[in-house]
Amino acid sequence: MAAGRGAELLRPPRSSGRATFLELFFDLAFVVALTRVSQRFAELRDDTGWALGTGFGRTLLLFLALWLIWSHTVWITSRYEPERSIIQAVVVGTMFAGLVMAVTLPRALEERALPFTVAYLMVMVVRPLVVAVALRGHPRRLVPFRLVVWALVSTPLWLAGALGPDHLRLPLWVAALAVDYLAWALGWPLPWLGVSRVGRWQIDGTHLADRYQQMVLIALGESILVVGTVFGGADYSAGRAAAFSIAFVTSALLWRIYFYRAGLLLTETFGRAGMPGQLGAVSGWTHLVIVLSVLVTAVGYELVIDHPYGQPRPGWLLFVVGGPTLFLVARMRLEYEIFGQASRPQIIGVVALLLVTPVLTRWAPMAGLSVVAVVLALVVLLGALRGRGRSLEFSASPIGREASGDRDSEA
Repeated sequence: MAAGRGAELLRPPRSSGRATFLELFFDLAFVVALTRVSQRFAELRDDTGWALGTGFGRTLLLFLALWLIWSHTVWITSRYEPERSIIQAVVVGTMFAGLVMAVTLPRALEERALPFTVAYLMVMVVRPLVVAVALRGHPRRLVPFRLVVWALVSTPLWLAGALGPDHLRLPLWVAALAVDYLAWALGWPLPWLGVSRVGRWQIDGTHLADRYQQMVLIALGESILVVGTVFGGADYSAGRAAAFSIAFVTSALLWRIYFYRAGLLLTETFGRAGMPGQLGAVSGWTHLVIVLSVLVTAVGYELVIDHPYGQPRPGWLLFVVGGPTLFLVARMRLEYEIFGQASRPQIIGVVALLLVTPVLTRWAPMAGLSVVAVVLALVVLLGALRGRGRSLEFSASPIGREASGDRDSEA
């Protein structure tokens, strides 16, 4: 009887798979969060060497914490019915915590470390407890129980970093986040209970794919916001207007490259997978890199629009060229996840960007962004020529082909 009441929270087999309005509302908190991440990256514009590396790593740490919160929420709404009141309460509570993390993020490694940590731990510890109680006697209650146990392992590290000396905060938080991600990767193993790998969870695959695509669009939207905000707040000049135009074209090319073929078939691929959870787990890492690369690229836009013909700095290439290069690498991985093969146009694009980078160290930022736009346009053109006259392929993912019945008992 208890298991039956808990089963009411599960997504029905014939769920539409589309994100609810509540989930789209939830994403608004992460629009703010991604903007804050870009702001922290932009503060590194004049850094070089060790300062640039450590600054990038500190911001990456905060981004990974946000991504883990968003990812857990997406998997919850892919496993459980988001129209149920308890799940809606969980999503709204997570949204508030995400908003707190967003507003404290610019100084999260400084004086606002404690509120950032408390908001993070409220999601990681309290949320799975609420879900476990709501599931009552259902076998799936063991999964959120695992999450709580592992979250409690990393909690002392998070709190020690927030409350302890400033110089220990970064290493303690790196260790804490490593525990949280390792638990996710290993399936939250516990003595006598074994593991529960996300790849074997029963989820709505089409919903998960839809949410990944929406996060990519949010990241691209943030890049457009950066373009408009920076150009609107700067003194007008022909150089800045040209940089504004090229930055917009670059974002449009990134959109085209992501959604052409593989991105377009992502939802269909998840729907056809025998083990959508396995494909979702792998694709989650790919989309993490895609979103990160778009944020890094957006910082490059800001640098170029502010100083289109300024003195070139090696650190700028990390954003102007490094972001698009990372995007193409991740997009190549997505191509493999959908079709089981690499994309030649994207390989050509990566090689071209790597070869031209040493030359760009002596050119103005405007020239660097222009070269990036040309290379991305070449990738789009080669892809279009390759697909001209051919019908849209069917997905042939090598991931998640196992029979749908081959799952853990508590999945």
